[in-house]
Amino acid sequence: MEYEAAISSSGVLDTLRAFDPHVVGTLPLAISVPGSDIDIVCHAFGPAVFAEAIWKQYQSCDGFRLYQWTSAGRPVVARFEWSGWPFEVFGDTRPVDQQDGWLHFEIERRLLALDDGRLRKAVLQQRSLGIKTEPAFAAVLGIDGDPYRGLLELASETDVQLRARLNSL
Repeated sequence: MEYEAAISSSGVLDTLRAFDPHVVGTLPLAISVPGSDIDIVCHAFGPAVFAEAIWKQYQSCDGFRLYQWTSAGRPVVARFEWSGWPFEVFGDTRPVDQQDGWLHFEIERRLLALDDGRLRKAVLQQRSLGIKTEPAFAAVLGIDGDPYRGLLELASETDVQLRARLNSL
């Protein structure tokens, strides 16, 4: 089953409609490796209500886990399997377009759209070695320091600046 079919059959986007769910990560970017999960980010304006919605619908799924971070904003994270696909659903009190997961996805999407294929190939090679997505992008792009912060900093660059960066690969 393709990941889109697993999303559809799980009903997760309908279940979480009130929380503005967005599918992000390696699958929609076509840079997944075996074992990649289906990542969904949501605006959990009410973390307890968000957690209850997930609990009610997915608690009986294999691998079900639900927890709340202790850091600022106290995001809620749920993990479960559906039709052989691992899901990770992240609910933050910030609107989706302000969340790091969404911002990482958007800059990675922009970079891949501007690329001639070299970046995708190099990132996939890094990913096949077991390197997580953001560190893989950072390694290929020569971003020093924290790869998560480094990618967020690229988000303010224009397409011209990003193309120049890609041309130096």
